Amino acid sequence: MNVAIVKYNAGNIRSVDYAMKRLGVEAVITADKEVLMAADKVIFPGVGEAETTMNHLRATGLDELIKNLRQPVLGICLGMQVATIEFARNVAGLADANSTEFKPDTPHPVIALITEWKDADGKVYTRDANSDLGGTMRLGAQSSDVQKGTLAHGIYGDVVTERHRHRYEANVQYLDRLRQAGLVISALTQREQLTEIVELPTSVHPWFIGVQFHPEFKSTPWNGHPLFNAFIRAALAEKKD
Repeated sequence: MNVAIVKYNAGNIRSVDYAMKRLGVEAVITADKEVLMAADKVIFPGVGEAETTMNHLRATGLDELIKNLRQPVLGICLGMQVATIEFARNVAGLADANSTEFKPDTPHPVIALITEWKDADGKVYTRDANSDLGGTMRLGAQSSDVQKGTLAHGIYGDVVTERHRHRYEANVQYLDRLRQAGLVISALTQREQLTEIVELPTSVHPWFIGVQFHPEFKSTPWNGHPLFNAFIRAALAEKKD
């Protein structure tokens, strides 16, 4: 099996290479487009400083190559957010869409800071970008309803309960526009109706999921995690055309 790891000049890709070696797989770390296109499996770890990574990918043309690959994709937390931004810009027609974390004056803040919310006790809380960072994060476990007929429903069933650690969210004001363009928003929190899982239709991509939560917080060496297990199964089943 020919495995390639995308060399994207950010993140600790050597740790991925070492993991492959422990599994008995010799992978090549490369930015060569022909090698990446010819590989049976391509791993793009997605860890690192986002702006530096994107500047490098655009400069080398790897951004377009990666978008055209058909390997399964799993985005976690920021990974879900940048996937939403990418979809908004290039599918939904929202030029210059961004996160207010990266560009506060973006004309289309598809990812933004939630400034007001009601807690379980009914008390209304407010915050802004200058608020205490720790005190304004969405932390701990929350439950979400999962849409039937989605990849997420096949993994979790009707309800998913996962843990969180983030401040910025998919902006609820843009969800209808994104849905109309074809983005599947497959799970919303039960109380605030915040986006938890997004997908691409399987007619567009065989396995593409982004999650706002952190599944690694509930994964164990003994049982793994249903989302990671599904991702690995999809990767093993993926066949080159």
